[in-house]
Amino acid sequence: MSLLGGIESGGSKWECAVGTGGPGLRAAETIPTTTPAETIERAVAFFEREGPVEAVGIGSFGPLDRRPGSPTWGHVTTTPKPGWAGTDIAGEIGRGLSVPVAFDTDVNAAALGEHRWGAARGLDTFCYLTVGTGIGGGGMAGGKLLHGLLHPEFGHLRVPHDSTVDPFPGSCPYHGDCWEGLASGTALQARWGMSAAELQDERAWGLQARYLALGLVAVISVLSPERIVIGGGVMQRRGLLANVQREVAALLNGYLGEATSITPPELGGRAGVLGAIALAESA
Repeated sequence: MSLLGGIESGGSKWECAVGTGGPGLRAAETIPTTTPAETIERAVAFFEREGPVEAVGIGSFGPLDRRPGSPTWGHVTTTPKPGWAGTDIAGEIGRGLSVPVAFDTDVNAAALGEHRWGAARGLDTFCYLTVGTGIGGGGMAGGKLLHGLLHPEFGHLRVPHDSTVDPFPGSCPYHGDCWEGLASGTALQARWGMSAAELQDERAWGLQARYLALGLVAVISVLSPERIVIGGGVMQRRGLLANVQREVAALLNGYLGEATSITPPELGGRAGVLGAIALAESA
């Protein structure tokens, strides 16, 4: 069977894998995200060693340009990741391996993986969200990945912020107290002085559940997804998902009748790289 390559390129690491378009992987490697040249060189070397592959799919951190025909297609654009703004990820990978490349956001790739093999199987309209260092989201509407003018940026929704209850100004370098600026792992670290894994204060986690629910209600109200699949490191906190589900139900107050289900991913940390391999099929 034909071998396909997949890359989930993140701000701290790249997950690279080779497979045949199913949920199993032939080979995988985690590469630290260092400089663009070094990281891309190591990724190309992995596929040369484990291939040859016929195409590569890339789910990348952003913001990015995935518009076909654009002169900066395949580039990371205005990312705050030092040294990476303007990097031609897709072009460098494609030229390095002499193969076609499919390019999308990391969260859309994860959404595709969950749709093909995980918690969103059989659904027509759903969202995939990750709450970790940042907050990102992707998904499908009418059976097609969400794109629009550029791509969705769920993490930069503006959510209600009562500064008398929570004086924290937010951690987003662009918007301060957007959803990511208030409820990401980076925000938790900046507000409470410790990581999500270390944080035990129930008041802190109650506030976190409230902020997550406020953002989810906005997503539900606009997109009316059948399901929201929500993962990421912050969501590993025991009891957080159940608290978020209760907060969402309280905020909606029965208005929409049948509720959107909110569930964890089935593919865990493999969703992004498996979705990237699924992207490679389209290339």
